[in-house]
Amino acid sequence: MRLETERLLLRSPRLEDAGAFAAMYADPEVMEFIGGVAETIDMEFVVGRWLERWDANGFGPLVVARREGGEPLGRSGLLVWDTRDWHVATLVEAGEHAQPELGWAFARAAWGHGYATEAARAVRDWARNELGIGRLISVIAPGNARSIRVAERLGAVPGELVELFDSSAAVVWEHP
Repeated sequence: MRLETERLLLRSPRLEDAGAFAAMYADPEVMEFIGGVAETIDMEFVVGRWLERWDANGFGPLVVARREGGEPLGRSGLLVWDTRDWHVATLVEAGEHAQPELGWAFARAAWGHGYATEAARAVRDWARNELGIGRLISVIAPGNARSIRVAERLGAVPGELVELFDSSAAVVWEHP
């Protein structure tokens, strides 16, 4: 899978991407609202999970890199929530309770350049036009001002407040 924007290349993940994401996943500021930093991070396991999501759902996270230079900046893509208890699942596992989510996470050095908005817009358009996904949401922690601004730039509107599987609160933003 490959998408291109004016400045970015979004592509399917590969196991060899693990090293490029290790620093990002170890950064407490980056991970503050998306699970926190674990004591030990097995990035090959993380990237392996991304690949499993692709196999199970036909979509998943994409590596986002600059078109010039190709260095990874972060990730953007789709995952599935089971809305019965708001945990990450597959389309089959969640069945009629499956809800696709548009998400993004970028290394701190990539913040403030519009990359998250540009990448998420490309993924949103792909989800709508190629995958035929109707309702598309972003699940964002109430204190995550950066992601809230990205959602607003994409035209998403805040909806219900939900409690995620790990007992953290999140707002369900709905994309137009």
